Amino acid sequence: MNPKLSLLQPYPFERLRQLFAGITPNPAYRPISLGIGEPKHATPQMLKDALAAALDTGLTGYPATAGEPALREACAAWLQRRYGVTVSPANQVLPVNGSREALFAFAQTVLDPTQAGATLVFPNPFYQIYEGAALLGGAQPYYVPSVPSRNFAVDWDSVPEDVWARTQLIFVCSPGNPTGAVMPLEEWKKLFELSDRHGFVIASDECYSEIYFRDEPPLGGLEAAVKLGRTDFKNLMMFTSLSKRSNVPGLRSGFVAGDAALIKAFLLYRTYHGGAMSPAVQAASVAAWGDEDHVIDNRRQYREKFAQVTPLLASVMEVALPDAAFYLWAGVPEAFNHRIPGLSADEAFARELLAQYNVTVLPGSYLAREAQGVNPGRSRVRMALVAEPAECLEAAGRIVEFLSPRA
Repeated sequence: MNPKLSLLQPYPFERLRQLFAGITPNPAYRPISLGIGEPKHATPQMLKDALAAALDTGLTGYPATAGEPALREACAAWLQRRYGVTVSPANQVLPVNGSREALFAFAQTVLDPTQAGATLVFPNPFYQIYEGAALLGGAQPYYVPSVPSRNFAVDWDSVPEDVWARTQLIFVCSPGNPTGAVMPLEEWKKLFELSDRHGFVIASDECYSEIYFRDEPPLGGLEAAVKLGRTDFKNLMMFTSLSKRSNVPGLRSGFVAGDAALIKAFLLYRTYHGGAMSPAVQAASVAAWGDEDHVIDNRRQYREKFAQVTPLLASVMEVALPDAAFYLWAGVPEAFNHRIPGLSADEAFARELLAQYNVTVLPGSYLAREAQGVNPGRSRVRMALVAEPAECLEAAGRIVEFLSPRA
């Protein structure tokens, strides 16, 4: 067996199962989960129709790893409409089976573990695929803390110069999971300058880009590059997905775009890896990327839901409306510190909330690592407001009741 597999840590949801072992949730309440970031809004009918129509002819042949021209053109057209970014469908766009597998596979394409000290840099807290991609790619992970006082912006200035010097790849997540923070243009400029100086590749995870709460949509990596005159997208790749945008996590469809040289290398890797997308899924994806009405309605639903739930929870917890994404990154009251021996405050909060009110949330420490002496997720919990508004409101009401005696 690959010895690097032993370096992988349990996935957050496996740790959650272990935390909840032995708990019998209060049977007076039906279970509500805010733990998993899995969209629950209805899948658009036009997307399902396109998928069904393609089944007659879409399963009879092996698909090309590069995808059909129609899909690459649809992705490029969406980039133009959404960001004002022009890319070549032929050599700057590549369909992928969701952003998760693409982020992992891209790291295996870019990382060179034969170089001493090969490092992959990413935010802390983070999406655990980043860490797994680093470890199985033979690189050292470097965890960069998010700063609560700056709306959970990543503190890139805290990274020592000697770490940047051995960095081969950096994962950026904007809007961020779990904090919802969006990276501004000046932060992109900083990373581009560091990339030019040290030669590392920037992978921009943007799968939450279409769920936002301000008037201005989140800035994307390619868009930032164009604004700064970097139209060749050197050493830059963006990753996006239909899962959150179009409520189809089971479709496993997304695309990457950026530096043509990186696309060429990634296509070669994926050809051997077997990363081709089903033609039926491609047909449904063309329909999805070509339609914005369902995206606007999806965003409206999230905005209305967050507008109701956030102030309710803010009456008993430290929590505020994020820039984007569908999570609330909430501070746990100090009363839960040292409440249960051997458990952090966020673990104790999650365990007691499930036991008493049958609501599941994810401890923030499970989404981060102890680095530079701090786990930036400790004493916070992530709540995924993915269910229908009534269910999210009911969960929020239970949390208020749970905390009111301690407030």
